[in-house]
Amino acid sequence: MTTALPPQLAELVEDFAGVGPKDRLQLLLELSQELPDLPERYADAADTMEQVHECQSPLFLAVEVDADPERHVHLYFSAPPEAPTTRGFASIMHTGLDGEPAADVLAVPDDFYTALGLAEAVSPLRLRGMAAMLARVKKQVRAATAA
Repeated sequence: MTTALPPQLAELVEDFAGVGPKDRLQLLLELSQELPDLPERYADAADTMEQVHECQSPLFLAVEVDADPERHVHLYFSAPPEAPTTRGFASIMHTGLDGEPAADVLAVPDDFYTALGLAEAVSPLRLRGMAAMLARVKKQVRAATAA
């Protein structure tokens, strides 16, 4: 499964797989604290970023794709500090996909998050939010690379 994933994302999946179900939630909460702050140009997230309505907490994302030959992708997420699960999911996406070539981001299986083993720790509704995050990232990458 992890062979189709960019190296950083594969490493995160392995980290989650290497711990028990209770520790997975703790790992997710730790990752939530590592979500980078937004650059100034995205200071007003609601106006400058796309909202992922499937997430239970307000989550906004923006995708930038470089003009270089590999079309490297840069991800930006805004999620409130009081939404650690959502922030954790965003942090997984950021850590695993930021800086990767567009083709590699688009090749990530839509259900890669199942390999994180979080189904016992978080609700199916929250997992749908993570799936929606990846779908929005891919949609924006496709739009940027088609332009």
